[in-house]
Amino acid sequence: MRSLTQLYRIGVGPSASHTLGPRRAADAFKARQSEADSYRVTLYGSLAATGKGHLTDVALREAFAPVEIEIIWKPDKVLSFHPNGMDFEALDKSGNVINRWRVFSIGGGALREEGQDDPRETVYGLSTMEEIIQWTENTSKTIWQYVEEREGDAIWAHLKEVWDVMQAAIERGLNTVGPLPGILRLPRKAQSYYSKTKWCSSQLKRSGLLSAYALAVSEENAAGGVVATAPTCGSCGVLPSVLRYVKEIHKSSDTDVLQALATAGIVGNLAKHNASISGAEVGCQGEIGTACAMASAAAAQMMGGTPRQIEYAAEMGIEHHLGLTCDPVAGLVQIPCIERNAFAATRALDCAEFALLSDGIHRVSFDDAILTMKQTGKDLRHMYRETSAGGLAVTYRLQPPLV
Repeated sequence: MRSLTQLYRIGVGPSASHTLGPRRAADAFKARQSEADSYRVTLYGSLAATGKGHLTDVALREAFAPVEIEIIWKPDKVLSFHPNGMDFEALDKSGNVINRWRVFSIGGGALREEGQDDPRETVYGLSTMEEIIQWTENTSKTIWQYVEEREGDAIWAHLKEVWDVMQAAIERGLNTVGPLPGILRLPRKAQSYYSKTKWCSSQLKRSGLLSAYALAVSEENAAGGVVATAPTCGSCGVLPSVLRYVKEIHKSSDTDVLQALATAGIVGNLAKHNASISGAEVGCQGEIGTACAMASAAAAQMMGGTPRQIEYAAEMGIEHHLGLTCDPVAGLVQIPCIERNAFAATRALDCAEFALLSDGIHRVSFDDAILTMKQTGKDLRHMYRETSAGGLAVTYRLQPPLV
């Protein structure tokens, strides 16, 4: 598995695979073909189907500005390697192609060429949760110490930056009102939810605060704000909200939070390595499901869980999101994406608490749940994998906005 710096990325929303990935690809292609007079980009599959709602075209035009760029949309052509395929072409003054590059945005902002060797073993030698749990039992160390051992002390500076970005996104979201961009004109809700928690009973306050924090980050993401992928932009509100809530309730230190981020990163890395975190490849179970598993593990650790209990919490986070489709209305990362972050945050804390009540022994392992998620994603019809061609994206009827 690769470094956690490749899982936790910092950038603008609303989508890691549809915004961050294409922007990174465009920057790379422009740098190597800076002498071109114009550029042409062809988007395939999911990138073309939901690209405009995900601001893919905006990201590409900003990358190539002020040079002219032509974008060709081919939603009905899905390349075999991955649904998020892109062809970049550099053109001369006569419109002749002087170079081309095919690359894929495989989830979480990561890029890969077809047939390219995947350097996934460059940092972590262990590639299953069971191997890592065995390592903790053999060494009497923790999961986060495995991260430190493999990554070195430098990883803490990166995780500190990630946590700073997460906290800033929460604060901006809690202090911003008005409609989100796009034809839905969806109103922001985070500030309202946060204000109401001041008058709630203790039982409601828990749900209110978790929801407010998750909505704040997800709404910032939907508005194109700066967020940290955890593991994606579309699911970026789950982990920050749980970390902040547990930190406040249990009076945890910043060190506790960073160590929890490290453990959550292992969970996300395993999902990415052994299955996928791309909604276009496996549906929203790979995004929200993985985010819930990461937050479940983080919370369980911050509340004193053993490695076995942490693994159990993460397993439940995945297991109870199996089969979740990716069906964004109008191609926007808003309905049902924003609310899913809030519900996954509350479920993550439930998973952590449930695991802590147990001895950590259970029947279905995290590794089994991840493999099931991968197979379930393959079995999902194309229309339910980030194409806006099925599910809520089809049955929801856009209503004219009230003026």
